[in-house]
Amino acid sequence: MQTFEWVDAKSVQQAANLLAETKPDRLVMAKAGGMDLLDLMKEGVIAPARLINLKTIDGLRDIKVDKDGLSLGALVTLHRIDNDPQIRQQYVALAEAAGHAATPQVRNAATIGGNLLQKPRCWYYRHDHFHNVEGDALERVKAGQNQYHAIFDNNETAMVQASTPATALVAYDAGVELTDGDGKTRSVKLTDFFLPPDMQRPVDAKIEPGEVLTRVLVPSLPAGAKAAYHKQTERESYDWPICDVAVVMVMDGDKVGSCSIVMGWVAPVPRHATAAEEMLVGHPITEDLARRAATAAVQGATPLSKNGYKVALLETVVRRTILKAAEMA
Repeated sequence: MQTFEWVDAKSVQQAANLLAETKPDRLVMAKAGGMDLLDLMKEGVIAPARLINLKTIDGLRDIKVDKDGLSLGALVTLHRIDNDPQIRQQYVALAEAAGHAATPQVRNAATIGGNLLQKPRCWYYRHDHFHNVEGDALERVKAGQNQYHAIFDNNETAMVQASTPATALVAYDAGVELTDGDGKTRSVKLTDFFLPPDMQRPVDAKIEPGEVLTRVLVPSLPAGAKAAYHKQTERESYDWPICDVAVVMVMDGDKVGSCSIVMGWVAPVPRHATAAEEMLVGHPITEDLARRAATAAVQGATPLSKNGYKVALLETVVRRTILKAAEMA
């Protein structure tokens, strides 16, 4: 690990102004929980010249639920999201996603802001050797160990977005608040915020060097909303997902009025199962309909040489998550 400068930021504006000083040959990065960033530094993948510690900033740890929806400060930990009674009651898919991320020790330190901005878990990206050799990274993945890589939208990159809460948040149509050095804020929907992972880019999101992610914003849910989340791993104990699925449905009587089905860990960014969503709207949920919608969700998949099994697995997880959401009051 290279030496670096450490700055304890006293305000969001100070942090944003310091981050704006980043240059191609002098990388300045923000640190919240540091669970991902410090790993990348130790692995020699990222070498910032300066780290801005955000944990010394007041006002970024609050959870607020009101008529407008849910507001999460960027420093709220995954543990708090998992255990907050209001989130558990009103945004159960988000609570489940946060509670199934990593280990209890990590969830106590990892923040929602840092979790959304983490880099992919691709073992080619995580090894400094592959940053310093000739050749195309995607071609190495296609010809190599790609059992956990993307089965959709993998023409330009096969790496998958690594956040489990992101899957649920996209299903809830959530966004983020970004604050610059003048204190001005802008909001970006997560569907527009995430960028396909890149070997050379320090952050895979539409955030400028002079901005700080300060808040996650989730709209309020109408009456009749139901939701469910499922993360599929190889082992019951802690493991990275093979895929995860979040379903949010608003019922109109016994029929689906609107529906959001989002699939994670199968594409470079969380992916809406648009065909499946359209299939459910206007109909009551049945086992047969859920099965047909799940089949529609995996249409167009382009698996690589070793991850074709993810297609059938994802189809099953989508079906089960739809049925789980429909059964929840």
